[in-house]
Amino acid sequence: MPAEPLELWKSEPFEPVIRDGHIWARGADDDKGQTMIQVAGLQTALALDLVKCNVKIIFEGEEEIGSTHLGAFCEKYKDMLKADAILVSDTSMVSKETPTLTTGLRGLAYWEIEVTGPNRDLHSGHFGGAVANPINELSKIIAQMVDEKGRITIPHFYDDIVPLSQEERDMIAQIPFSEEKYKKAIDVNALFGEEGYSTLERNSCRPSFDVCGIWGGYTGEGAKTVLPSKAYAKVSTRLVANQDHSKISQQFVDYVKQIAPPYVRVEVTPMHGGEAYLCPIDLPAYKAAEQACEVAFGKRPLLFAAEVVFPS
Repeated sequence: MPAEPLELWKSEPFEPVIRDGHIWARGADDDKGQTMIQVAGLQTALALDLVKCNVKIIFEGEEEIGSTHLGAFCEKYKDMLKADAILVSDTSMVSKETPTLTTGLRGLAYWEIEVTGPNRDLHSGHFGGAVANPINELSKIIAQMVDEKGRITIPHFYDDIVPLSQEERDMIAQIPFSEEKYKKAIDVNALFGEEGYSTLERNSCRPSFDVCGIWGGYTGEGAKTVLPSKAYAKVSTRLVANQDHSKISQQFVDYVKQIAPPYVRVEVTPMHGGEAYLCPIDLPAYKAAEQACEVAFGKRPLLFAAEVVFPS
């Protein structure tokens, strides 16, 4: 993400400083911090002659814009990149006292919607009530994407999802988590999500739909009675294991075209996407990581199937 708005920073975003016992810098938490922890661990292991295998490191800085070049890079150098296990740095910890292994990451599908009404901005006093307002119509389209129970309404959206087992739900329920602290940390009075699931299940093992940006018409200082020609939104879904982001992307495009009214023109542009991943916990690599965490922390790590922020 960009470092803007720069005026809200108390220090230069790309010059790390230690304040209140924390490192403050752009990406210190997501995810230069995790990357440097792994590098430091590898340096220590090399210094102690503990590394008995080949280790390859990739620093990839385009994640937030869809990793545009990563796929082609991996295809070109797939022989060089062959590996028995991959360790990803984009992960979370429950707390400093609670070691945690992230065993899954949600995927993504992302689009931009453009809604066009008249061929130019109009005066609402002359045309209001007789011509469809693209911002109004875009808002109606978006409002239909999630129902009152927090379920995404795109047809067949949930078809390929593997339901959570009771064992998985029991493991998630054991994770130390305070909804009150969670709400206080982000300053909200109540939480909302898919009915029938806990907060930790909703933000890890279940998909979500979000409007990431919406604009159109007059947004400057003061009032201007404009009926805009166009309205735009950027929207995304977080996907879970077994959902194909390409398939979901097309389902969304088809659904928007289906529910769009005839008095506006709607264009949906897929932007980027990625598959979700869930690591089997019986893999030798996972067992090795679990043992390493237990040695380092003196306790067995919890496993959590997502990248989640836990408020302190």
